[in-house]
Amino acid sequence: MIEVREVTKRYGAKTVVDRLSFTAKPGQVTGFLGPNGAGKSTTMRMIVGLDAPSSGDVLVNGKPYASSKAPLREIGVLLEAKAAHPGRTAVSHLLSLARTHGIPRSRVDEVLDLAGLSAVAHKRVGAFSLGMGQRLGIAAALLGDPAVVMLDEPVNGLDPEGVLWVRKLLTGLAAEGRTVMLSSHLMSEVSLIADHLVIVGRGRLLADTTVADLVTAEGVRVVTPAPDALRTTIAGPGVTVTSTGAEELLVAGASARVIGLAAAARGIPLFELTPQNASLEEAFMDLTRDAVEYEASR
Repeated sequence: MIEVREVTKRYGAKTVVDRLSFTAKPGQVTGFLGPNGAGKSTTMRMIVGLDAPSSGDVLVNGKPYASSKAPLREIGVLLEAKAAHPGRTAVSHLLSLARTHGIPRSRVDEVLDLAGLSAVAHKRVGAFSLGMGQRLGIAAALLGDPAVVMLDEPVNGLDPEGVLWVRKLLTGLAAEGRTVMLSSHLMSEVSLIADHLVIVGRGRLLADTTVADLVTAEGVRVVTPAPDALRTTIAGPGVTVTSTGAEELLVAGASARVIGLAAAARGIPLFELTPQNASLEEAFMDLTRDAVEYEASR
């Protein structure tokens, strides 16, 4: 578990993180989101002791990370895609980490295979692509078989197969009861992976919620050869019906179940009955609109 409790971080007169509190729990993937400059990277650095809070506490599995006697077994971290000496091979990089914790060579081979790097294990890291560097960073994060995994932008540079691999890996780790914390700007991926969302802006907590609770329903798309008949059938207080095509309607104020049952009772055929939700990206943009530090001109 990761616990961030009333944490503030200042650099001189600038407050980067402002009284931030949240918990990433075991058995869940927590999506950690925010615009550039929101304080995400600083928060993650404080979690693993690379930066010290100006005030407040950060705990990993109930204690400060710096006090752990076997930190690689407590939390696996990816903060920088190619945080390895470019002259080292992938296997030598992982072996150097493993020896600090008495981790056997067999585990190094396991994570290389898991990350799809066995074929390039003896290739120098400096020749790796960004995607290969990401895979090596994830392999290093998993080396100690940690109870907590925290990854910053893990799918950057990965091809579609790699993105799918990361998705399955993280959901699998959470299913095993581990705590998984993921920071990413790819909202489509976060919406597929995350159980829990923590959204920050200008260093402050904006939302601590789920994808389902953040993304609100916009209505139900209905395709029918009898739109006028259906419109009359479902008319009522609070129900709004908008025509979006010759046979298409967007219905707000009535669920897909209610619409389907009403159409069935009147013998009105339906070709499509699809709830329409705002995307996570749209909800995120709406929530963080006033917390964007770097905004392009329109």
